[in-house]
Amino acid sequence: MMDWDASLVEIRSQRLHLKLFTVADAEEVLAAITPAITRFMQWEPPRSAEDFAKVWKAWLAPIADGSDLHFVVRSVADERCLGLVGLHAATTERPELGIWIREDSQGKGLGREAVAAVAEWARETLDPECFEYPVAEMNLASRKVAESLGGTVVGSRSNAKYTAVIYRIPNRRL
Repeated sequence: MMDWDASLVEIRSQRLHLKLFTVADAEEVLAAITPAITRFMQWEPPRSAEDFAKVWKAWLAPIADGSDLHFVVRSVADERCLGLVGLHAATTERPELGIWIREDSQGKGLGREAVAAVAEWARETLDPECFEYPVAEMNLASRKVAESLGGTVVGSRSNAKYTAVIYRIPNRRL
């Protein structure tokens, strides 16, 4: 457990503003989740706001204690919700990074910028040994994010939807 106030965590990059998920973000985050977004995710889009509430309510305690973090990615220009970055198992030696960016904002380098910003924050705040970044083998855009951050494939794992490759991203200034 970390001694911190989750509401004070804020990360800024050139185009992005990231803060930890709160109840106030739920409606906007849900609106950005589509079947295309979840194609390479282990989960399916929630069928309703009630179904999504079950998911995000489970995020709140781990966010509060700093063990599992969900950052809402917003545009600096207009504060529009662009997606989420996860820093899972945040207090371990090898936290796991994950991201999704809404469909209409993909292909602009925002995913890389968001992951790099969270990794930099974690490097300064948590000082992990390295990061792990699992990505669907067929998700070439996400694989490019990992590789652009110095990630190398160190393994694989399968789930019901796809086979993922596991990248290890070094803990170094990005």
